[in-house]
Amino acid sequence: MSEGGIVGKLVEGIRAGGVLSAWIGINDLFVAETLAREAFDTVTLDMQHGGIDFVGAARAIHAVAAAGKPTVARINVGDFATASRLADAGAAAVIAPMINSGEDARRFAEFMKFPPLGARSWGPRSALSLSGLGGPEYLPAANRFTLAIAMIETPEALAALEDILAVDGIDGVFVGPSDLSITLSNGAKIDPHGEAVNAAIDRIVAAAKSHGKFVGLWCLDGARAKYARARGVALCTISSDQLLMRAAAKAELAAARG
Repeated sequence: MSEGGIVGKLVEGIRAGGVLSAWIGINDLFVAETLAREAFDTVTLDMQHGGIDFVGAARAIHAVAAAGKPTVARINVGDFATASRLADAGAAAVIAPMINSGEDARRFAEFMKFPPLGARSWGPRSALSLSGLGGPEYLPAANRFTLAIAMIETPEALAALEDILAVDGIDGVFVGPSDLSITLSNGAKIDPHGEAVNAAIDRIVAAAKSHGKFVGLWCLDGARAKYARARGVALCTISSDQLLMRAAAKAELAAARG
């Protein structure tokens, strides 16, 4: 068993060569658990653009753990207090959107890490049971396996990339390719697979490697995840619950109608 039990499986998988994640926006633990029981390494709950609230996320974390998998969650912009609550609920990692400066990253890390790295307050209700550790053991270990992941999705974030990666409490960064393409083009287009985004991914991977940290990426499909993994991206999400259902429905309807 990895350090940190189920929670620690995420960092173990990232270090072992990378992980593939389902992406969940539907606020129903059955959806998260169903995809967790497929061959995904982890499940990511989208609280920013999805319909998942905190209670739904806390329940889904346990449903995913029942399938033997760790859970990642994306919070709303600036909602760092919820990041702490998710860590207490047993999330293995939290993704924070719109981190545009080293100061943004430091504030986020303060809520995710116990002293001396941060100022996370004590109260790991479900995290203790999912980690398999008691309080005295959990305190010094949690900073190693409860991951703080900063999103890079604007020109400001790219300009501040080295400052963001230099923050001790930030474990990795996550590229939001759609927003990055929109902001890089000043709102002219959405092109998550375009040359500008691909060049940014290469730059971000190189910078993260130099800091001993990892990169994640939202991927539209498995082919994009394969591309990203070959470029050194360690955490690739694949499609989303809604997109997977729509694709399956279209395929079966097409087959039925011949």
